[in-house]
Amino acid sequence: MADNNAFATVDNIEALWRPLTSEEETRAIVLLPVVSDTLRIEAERAGRDLDAMVEESTVYANVVMGVTVDIVVRALKEPTTSTGAALSQESQSALGYSWSGTYAIPGGSNIPILRNDIKRLGLRRQRWGVQEIYAIRTGDYTL
Repeated sequence: MADNNAFATVDNIEALWRPLTSEEETRAIVLLPVVSDTLRIEAERAGRDLDAMVEESTVYANVVMGVTVDIVVRALKEPTTSTGAALSQESQSALGYSWSGTYAIPGGSNIPILRNDIKRLGLRRQRWGVQEIYAIRTGDYTL
């Protein structure tokens, strides 16, 4: 793990993305522990200990670091004001004028953790199962 119990560092962000401005670096320093703790909470919800999983495997540690960097980069790309929030989808029409858009971060959260990030960490998997709706032919027809 990195300093301050964060799963990534500013150096990781610069190596995987680009050099940061002084303002971005200040925001990244604040965001890194917050994002890391949020990922820990998501792991707890899934019944897992993210810190233990990171210590067990360097491969998994790299994946967690990459996910943390991705989330911080998305947060850094977001404008700091609410007037210019990023859209993940936008549609416009003409003449009868129509506009619709889907915000990349619904609810305006400053930490854009997506469902895909949780899947990459192996904390969310598709569940499946079968429920027998007819009695099994064992002679006992009580359900």
